[in-house]
Amino acid sequence: MLGLPDAVRACLFDLDGVLTQTAKVHQAAWKRTFDDFLRSRDPQAAEFSDADYNSYVDGKPRRDGVRDFLASRGIELPEGSADDGPDAATVEGVATRKNELVLAELDEHGVQVYEGSMRYLRAAKEAGLPVAVVTASANGEAVIAAGGFADLVDARIDGVVTAREGYRGKPAPDTFLAGARALGVQPSEAVVFEDAQSGVAAGKAGHFGFVVGVDRVGQADALRAHGADVVVQDLEELL
Repeated sequence: MLGLPDAVRACLFDLDGVLTQTAKVHQAAWKRTFDDFLRSRDPQAAEFSDADYNSYVDGKPRRDGVRDFLASRGIELPEGSADDGPDAATVEGVATRKNELVLAELDEHGVQVYEGSMRYLRAAKEAGLPVAVVTASANGEAVIAAGGFADLVDARIDGVVTAREGYRGKPAPDTFLAGARALGVQPSEAVVFEDAQSGVAAGKAGHFGFVVGVDRVGQADALRAHGADVVVQDLEELL
């Protein structure tokens, strides 16, 4: 009934773009952050694009996204420190600016969920499958609570946990492997649900039993190329 292989015993869901409609909030915040930064250095610099977001930023920890995108433009910044303000020309400063924009947007407009994903999440729980949310966001706990589905989540591996435990961010499989451990299953017994190319690649690298790509932005071919076993536009299609 869930459209999954019989061997699957647990579900690992990315958050932004899979369960909640916050991916577009993150993308808008990244665009504003990077466009302002680039223009401050070169008024003629090319804007941060959808392709830039999908290739260099989506699904990754904030600091990795800053480093990877700026490297694509030939820019290297000092790391800085956690005390750096949002105007600092450091990796920490740029990451802080982006996070401030996201938090302001979420505070003003709240969190919208994908209703099809919520129906799928409930169906998974009713079928007896434990659920973990695996997200690069350091705001994972707050977003899950604001979305109203904390009671459906058995474990959470978010940016806070990643930093504390020293996990590598996606496309490394570390956080999904941690999610499987938290649910007491082997990777081969778990399914990964991801909308980001980096997240799908992480599922493939971790040798998970099944990887579902969720195509919200017209990148089905790229998701398949990065390792998705199946690609859907909405999780409800699997029911």
